[in-house]
Amino acid sequence: MGVTDVGVGAQPGPQYDASTPARRPSRARHALAELSRHPNLAVGSLLAALVVIVAIVGRIAAPYNPLAINAGRALLPPGASHWFGTDEFGRDVFSRVVYGTGIDLLIGLVVAALALVVGSVIGLISGYVGGWIDDIIMRIVDIVMSFPSFLLALSIAVVIGNTVRNVIIAVTIAYIPYILRLTRSSVLTVRGADYVLGARAAGALRSRVMALHVLPNAAGPPLVQATLMSGWAILDVSGLSFLGVGIQPPSPELGVQVAQGASYITSGQWWISVFPGVAIILAVLAFNFLGDYADDKLRGQGS
Repeated sequence: MGVTDVGVGAQPGPQYDASTPARRPSRARHALAELSRHPNLAVGSLLAALVVIVAIVGRIAAPYNPLAINAGRALLPPGASHWFGTDEFGRDVFSRVVYGTGIDLLIGLVVAALALVVGSVIGLISGYVGGWIDDIIMRIVDIVMSFPSFLLALSIAVVIGNTVRNVIIAVTIAYIPYILRLTRSSVLTVRGADYVLGARAAGALRSRVMALHVLPNAAGPPLVQATLMSGWAILDVSGLSFLGVGIQPPSPELGVQVAQGASYITSGQWWISVFPGVAIILAVLAFNFLGDYADDKLRGQGS
C-alpha cells in the first residue's frame, strides 16, 4: 500500500532536527562566566565603572563649585556638609576630587589614544618597509628610550610649558616608543604570513596590504600596552603636577590637590591630599587590572 495506516491511539514521537544549532548561552551569562573566571576583569571592571561614574558626577552633579573659595570654612574635617572636608581656601574637597578625576581620566585616555595611533603608524612603516627607514627610526627610538619615560616627559614639559595641552604632548612623546617597538615586532612576525604574501601576489597596493592585512593582525600587543598606558599616564600627569611642572592651580587636577595638601598632613589636615591620592590609586589600578586581563587573553591564558 502507498499509505501507512496509523493507529487511533498512536502519538507522533518528538521531532528533532539535527541541523538546528544548539542554543548558545546569552551574552549576560557569558559575561558573568567570564567575570567569574578572571578576577582581573572583575576587579578592573568594577574599579573602572566606579572611576567613570565619579568622573561623570564631577561634571554634572558636584555639590559645590570646585573653584569656589570660602575662607570662613577653611580646613573643615570630613562631615555631613563636606564629605571629604575642605582645603585651606575653604573649597569642598569632594567636589574637587570628583571633578579632578574626570580631568585625569580624560587626559589618560587621550594620551594612550595618541600614543597608540602615532606609535602604531610609525611602527607599521618601520617594520613593513624596513631598510634604511627602519634603521633611522629605531636609532631614534633607542635614544628616546634611554631616558625613563617620566623624566623625559618632565624635561619636555619644562621646555614647552605646563599647560594641559603641553602636558599631554610631553607624556605622549614619552610613551610613543613603547607602542612603536611593540607594533614593529608584531609586524615583523605578520608580514611573512600567507595571507599577506597572497595579497601582495594579487597585486594589492603596499598601503592597502599594510592597512587591511598587516596592521589589524599586529594590533593586539599595542592595544594591551595602550590599556596599561592609560593608567601610567594618569600617574605621570599627577606626578608632573605634584612637582609643579604639570597642570597648575587652581585647577582641581588630582596631582595638584595632593601637592597642595601635602604640607598640611603634619598638622592633622590629612584629608586634603589623602582623598585625591586614593582616587589616583583607584584609577591606575583599574587600568592595570584590565590590562592584565587583556594580556592574558592575548596570550591565550585562561581562555
